Amino acid sequence: MTNALLSKRPLGSTGLLISPLCFGAAPLGDMPETFQYSTSEEQALVTLRTAFESPINFLDTAAAYGEGESERRIGKAIHANGGLPAGYVLATKADRDFKTGDFSGEQIKRSIEGSLERLGLDRLQYVYIHDPEYTTFENVMGSGGPLEVLQKFQEQGVIDHIGVSGGPIDMLIRYVETGAFSSVETHNRYTLLNRAAEPLLDVANRMGVAVINAAPYGSGILAKGPEAYARYAYSEAPPLLLERARMFAKVCLEYDVPLAAAALQFSLRDPRIASTVVGMSKPERIAQTLELANYPIASELWTALDAFGYDTKDPEENRFA
Repeated sequence: MTNALLSKRPLGSTGLLISPLCFGAAPLGDMPETFQYSTSEEQALVTLRTAFESPINFLDTAAAYGEGESERRIGKAIHANGGLPAGYVLATKADRDFKTGDFSGEQIKRSIEGSLERLGLDRLQYVYIHDPEYTTFENVMGSGGPLEVLQKFQEQGVIDHIGVSGGPIDMLIRYVETGAFSSVETHNRYTLLNRAAEPLLDVANRMGVAVINAAPYGSGILAKGPEAYARYAYSEAPPLLLERARMFAKVCLEYDVPLAAAALQFSLRDPRIASTVVGMSKPERIAQTLELANYPIASELWTALDAFGYDTKDPEENRFA
């Protein structure tokens, strides 16, 4: 990790130093309906062991991933390692009840207790409120609501820091502007293909709130290429986006740069982004990702790619319609 893009960065005002690459552990939860592939426990544990030995010191999971399976597997890997590696930062997310939709303070309390149990930890360094688009701002911020519950855990020393992670950009900006969160996590909304999160990056940067950018490959299309994977943000990619991805792939080929390297470094080189979350489910992906992050890219390539434009609409506006 010698590249200047890859020296550790502060996680907002927390005092934590994180690698600009973050290991995304959602695929370790074995979620074939989301990722189009399965991950066995054995494979997940080998991948985590490799991650713990790598220069990446930041891991991202959630109570919801695989109904807790991602956390359970991480807990096994932590146990086998005799604890988290020194200087390692683990972030998880407090979730609603997926069966009932319950997003109350009580449910968030249950979510945290479940995470502690599955991870085998007595303290969580970082917890995001996850996908608050499924409830109201008033509920999250109100008396006895999710934020207050997390703050009580914080007072008790069970949680160190609190962030917010979700989809709609206007909603995330509203949360960031409260000053209650030290970081904000966005996904699929700041990539070569879609820059809907641009205003969020500016607001967060102005307020000293760290931005964690997940899914720089748009859930796969910019890693595998549009011919191999014609999906964006976990849904079928619209024709215009597919066409643009094809043009990006063609230009990258002309510059002898892997499309995935350009997609990853697009996020890594933005000074407003503290860390970029890449989902990984195989041990070899870690070395490959570090290689892509270190791949030499001429500045002319960025100009050539920008010429094709990009989307600024929410890529998931019709996903749940």
